[in-house]
Amino acid sequence: MKKLDNQHNQKHIMGTLQWFIFLLANSIALPIVVGGLFHLTTEEIFYLMQRTFFVVGISSFLQGWLGHRLPIADGPAGSWVGVFTVLAYATAGQDQLHSTLQILELGMIISGVILIGLGVTGFIGRILFLFTPLVTGTFLLLLCLQLSGVFLKGMLGITATISQIDGFTAMIAFSIFLFVIILSNFGKGFVKSYAVLIGLISGWIIFLIAGKVTIPSQVTHFVQLPHIFAWGLPKWNTGMAVSSFVMVCILVSNTVAAIIAINQATIHKATIEQKQLKDGTWVGGISHLISSVFSTVGVVPLPATAGFIRLTKQKYIRSFLMACALLVVMSLFPSIIRYLASLPSAVASAVLMASFVQLIGIGFNNIKQVPMSERNVTILGVAVLFGSGVMFLPSGALQSLPSVMQYIFGNGLFVGTVVSILLEQIWRVGK
Repeated sequence: MKKLDNQHNQKHIMGTLQWFIFLLANSIALPIVVGGLFHLTTEEIFYLMQRTFFVVGISSFLQGWLGHRLPIADGPAGSWVGVFTVLAYATAGQDQLHSTLQILELGMIISGVILIGLGVTGFIGRILFLFTPLVTGTFLLLLCLQLSGVFLKGMLGITATISQIDGFTAMIAFSIFLFVIILSNFGKGFVKSYAVLIGLISGWIIFLIAGKVTIPSQVTHFVQLPHIFAWGLPKWNTGMAVSSFVMVCILVSNTVAAIIAINQATIHKATIEQKQLKDGTWVGGISHLISSVFSTVGVVPLPATAGFIRLTKQKYIRSFLMACALLVVMSLFPSIIRYLASLPSAVASAVLMASFVQLIGIGFNNIKQVPMSERNVTILGVAVLFGSGVMFLPSGALQSLPSVMQYIFGNGLFVGTVVSILLEQIWRVGK
């Protein structure tokens, strides 16, 4: 009996470590992207990472404890990064860039308040019918398309300041990607279950040996709480206020897709309960308020977690909550964050790209729940074409439009999802 207990504890410890690494990997890449867009200094990016780790840990824990109560990692939302990107390219001058970050804080607060209202009142349950398997599948495919570009750039060593491919970085990153895919598909036992962890640590070591790991400069405080409103107090902007109502649609779509994807990965049923959505929505609103207060990109439940669970079989809530708590505690120690933040973006991108392979499969499984009739194929095709098409527009293509229109039509994930919802409701199936 004692031996079984020890094995059980060891399993939870290893599971906690793997969840911790996954939470960490999801928290690193996008803050670096945002830092480059807004010309933040190395020190500012370091503290943005610290705040991101802190917010991700708290938000994920709250969701697992009080929200949807599923092991779903929260992380910086790709949809918010899209808004950050549009605003960064539409803004000129360092002072205006800083002001833009304060406007984004306002957007996250308004979105958070709306989400809390939708969840607490239960109104969110009344609009659940909008998120059909076809809509959810479309959302997951577009999410993969949107973030695959971010991860591919990371694997190639391309950053905001480096526009050319780094051959060594690309070679190692693609090797790690293939390594994780091979281990997760052909490995046995321990190796198969911990493919992500093994791949990430292996890549980290290779970059360290090659001298490609950059550790931020020595910090002055051993323990330091994350700064509140590090970008300044929220600044009112009518365009952002209106756009926040629109953003809520994509945030709800994200939550629905994440819960359905996890249920499909854990209990093999692409379903969602009213209580899961209701509680997940109001806790998601709290997470957005926390994101604004601590000046980070708004965090959401990540559908990519389903890919991670399929790769690793780590579906235990206890290990997940322990990893969330560990990330929060670690974020209070800048001296430790220095080393965690040294995880090469290329390694994190390669591991996350491997998880997204599984997520694409989950997206197709959602779509397969409906017959591939001419109607459904047309809806899927139109939504994906327009959604992905927006993603390939030049960065300055929408600058002549009002700010509200820029926020809305500059986000391919939003455009594609809304198109699929509208077509699903307007184009009714004949009896």
